[in-house]
Amino acid sequence: MSTTTLDKTDTAADAAPGTAARRRTRRRSERGPLGAALLHGGLVVASLIALAPVAWLCYLSLGPDKEDYLHPGGIAGKATFSNYSFVLQHTGFFDWFKSTMIVALGTTLIGVLVAATTGYAVSRMRFPGYKQLMWVLLLTQAFPIAILIVPMYEIFSELGLIDSYWALILINCTTAVPYSAWLLKGYFDTIPFEIDEAGRVDGLSPFGTFFRLILPLARPGLAVAAFYTFITAVGEVAFATTFLLDDSKYTFAVGLQSFVSEHDAQWNYMAATAVLIAIPVTVFFYLVQKNLVTGLTAGGTKG
Repeated sequence: MSTTTLDKTDTAADAAPGTAARRRTRRRSERGPLGAALLHGGLVVASLIALAPVAWLCYLSLGPDKEDYLHPGGIAGKATFSNYSFVLQHTGFFDWFKSTMIVALGTTLIGVLVAATTGYAVSRMRFPGYKQLMWVLLLTQAFPIAILIVPMYEIFSELGLIDSYWALILINCTTAVPYSAWLLKGYFDTIPFEIDEAGRVDGLSPFGTFFRLILPLARPGLAVAAFYTFITAVGEVAFATTFLLDDSKYTFAVGLQSFVSEHDAQWNYMAATAVLIAIPVTVFFYLVQKNLVTGLTAGGTKG
């Protein structure tokens, strides 16, 4: 009896250090009060830094005079929404909005479709030059816009696409597709190959497998690619300024330049217009934000 008791006691004594070590390890991994305070403090500071330019822009947009930005302290006493009324009623804002949505949504639809098919082909198929294809796409991003404007203008002039939405959509796709293809290729790599095999067993064609099985699983990656493509098209300035000649076809980026002349700049109207421009981008972000974090993290797990 005593021997058994001693053995149990020794076993418990031997196990105790290991248990205590595991408990200490778990306690070390837990965030203490100081660590939690520092983390939350850092997040608050980062949030304030990110929000400060937006808040400052909104504040400047309330100044009724174009030179109020030089004396921002006086804006609070005479804040007004007259700048927004002027932009909405006496400028081509709604024409700019229509043109921007046509170009941005068209670029998003075509660009994401091309990028998705390209990324899927490189991820799943082994054809001659598949690696070189992705590097060529990456290489296209090395050329500055100033070099590309002249040859592209000549090409689109020959095709009769100058002063058309199609010209901007195609040009924006050349910017958005390479990055989106790399992004989606990495995301497709995380989807098991067994799903493609299951689709073939069920009698699906490669296109059927892609559209019916793979794309629904790749929704987070598609959301990231769509958001990047959308904001790229909305904010593009150089090509839009060169290829759009009709005032009614100006996008937001080109329309903003109408507030700037050789000797003058109406900063109050520019600030109000910039705030209004942010609304459709914010709405688009809200629609895809549920999938953005997942898509950004999952796409980088495999190369």
